[in-house]
Amino acid sequence: MIRVRFPPSPTGYMHIGNVRTALFNYLYARKNKGKFVLRIEDTDKERSKKEYEDDILTGLKWLGLDWDEGPDIGGPFGPYKQSERIDIYNHYIDKLLNEDKAYYCFCSEEEIEKDREEALKKGLMPKYSRRCRNLTKDQIKEKFDKGIKPVVRFKTPLEGEIIVKDGLRGDLIFPLENLDDFVILRSDGIPTYNFAVVIDDALMKITDVIRGEDHLHGNTPRQILIYNALNFPLPNFIHLPMILGEDHTKLSKRHGSVSLRDYRIEGYLPETLVNYMALLGFSPATKEKEFFSLEELIDEFDLKNLSKSNAIFSASKLKWMNHKYIEMTDLNKLTYLIKNYVKEEYKVSDEWLKDLIRLLKEHIFVLSDINNILDDIFNPMPLDNQKLSYLKEQKELLNEFILGIENLNQWNENDILNLIREIGKKLNIKGKNLYYPLRVAISHKEEGFEIYAYIYLIGKEETKKRVSEVLNSK
Repeated sequence: MIRVRFPPSPTGYMHIGNVRTALFNYLYARKNKGKFVLRIEDTDKERSKKEYEDDILTGLKWLGLDWDEGPDIGGPFGPYKQSERIDIYNHYIDKLLNEDKAYYCFCSEEEIEKDREEALKKGLMPKYSRRCRNLTKDQIKEKFDKGIKPVVRFKTPLEGEIIVKDGLRGDLIFPLENLDDFVILRSDGIPTYNFAVVIDDALMKITDVIRGEDHLHGNTPRQILIYNALNFPLPNFIHLPMILGEDHTKLSKRHGSVSLRDYRIEGYLPETLVNYMALLGFSPATKEKEFFSLEELIDEFDLKNLSKSNAIFSASKLKWMNHKYIEMTDLNKLTYLIKNYVKEEYKVSDEWLKDLIRLLKEHIFVLSDINNILDDIFNPMPLDNQKLSYLKEQKELLNEFILGIENLNQWNENDILNLIREIGKKLNIKGKNLYYPLRVAISHKEEGFEIYAYIYLIGKEETKKRVSEVLNSK
C-alpha cells in the first residue's frame, strides 16, 4: 500500500510552498487508495510553538486535506510528534554506535570553525576533519570523565558513491568523498533532522517521499546512508521543483504573502489555493481545463505529469483565480463567508449584505475587499472645492434627480437606472455627462462601481441628503 507523509516543523506559520508539498502527497495517496500521514517535526525546542502546530492542523483542514494518521487522531505507528519519539531515536543511535557505524565527537565549535577556515583558505570544501573518528575507548572515557558532552556523528564511508534514484530526475550520483561525517545526535540529546526523519519514515513504513528539490543534494544522500546502515528499505524519492517568484528568485515576502494563514485572513477561498497550488509543477492531462475541484485533481494526478522545471508563483494570477471562484460561489454561501470579514463598525443586515454581494460580486477579488466597498459607501471622502465648483454647474441635473427619486414607487436598482436614463433624455444629456456628475455628487469619487447600484445600496434618504448637501453648499 502507498504510504506518504507530510512532516512540517511548527517553527512558523505554514509556508505556501509547504502547502503544495502537502497537496501533492495527499493527491498521490488518494489517487492510489493509500495513506496520508501527518507528522509534526518539533525537535527544535526553541522555535517550535503550539500556535504554529495549531496553524498547520487548521490550515490543512481548511484546505480539505484530511489525514489518515497524525498527532491528533493517532494511528498504528505513533507517536506522530518527534518530541515524543526521543527514546526510539536513542535506540537506533545506540545501535549505530555499537556497530561502529557512528562515533562520539568531542570537538568544540572553535575547533570546527578553525578547520573550516583553513579548508577555505586552501580552496577546499569545508567539512569536518574526522579527528574524533578513531578515538580509543580510553580516550572516549577520559572525555566523558571531564564532563564534555559530545555529539554523535555518522561514520560516512571514505570512498564510493551514493546513487539517488529520483522518480522525476532519474539517477543522481553523489561521491562519498564530498560528504563529511555529519552529526546525527546533538550534544543536548536531540537527534538531527537527517537522522530522525529516516527513523520515522522507516518505522512508519513510508513508501514514497515526495518533497522539495531543496532536500535533494544536502539531505537525501545522507539519509540514504542511514537507511543502508540500519538495513531499512529505501522509499521512492520524488523531489519537486522549487517555487519561485515572478523574478525567478526564491519565494519570499517581497513577492506577497507567503503563509497560508495570510491568505486565509485576506479572504482567499480554499478551493482557489488547492487549484492554483496543484498547477505549480503539475500539468493535468485535461490541458484545456484550468479550474479543478479537489476530487477532480485526485482523478487527474499522475507523477508522470510532474514538471522538472521550477514553478513560477504569480500573486496576480492567484488573485484572478480567487475572483473567478468567488463569482462561481453560490450567493447564500458567499454571503455567509463574507459576513465574517465585515468590520464590527458596519452594522449591516444579512439581507442588505446579500444585496450588495449580488450587485457587486464582480468587484470582489478577496473576501476582505468587502470592507473597501463598505468604506466607499459609508465613509466617502469629503468633496474638494474643485469638485464642488464643478457640481454647482450641474444643478439642473441634480435637482431633476432628487425630484425623480422622490417620486419613485419602488426602490430597486433597475428603476433607479431607468430614472437616470429618463432624466438624460429629458435634459438631452447622456454618457459621461449624465453619469459622472451623479457619481461625484453621491459617491464623491470620479470612478467606481455602477452608480445606480451605489444609489440603491445607500438608500433613498442618504442619496437625497448627499445631493442636497452639494446643492446647498456655498
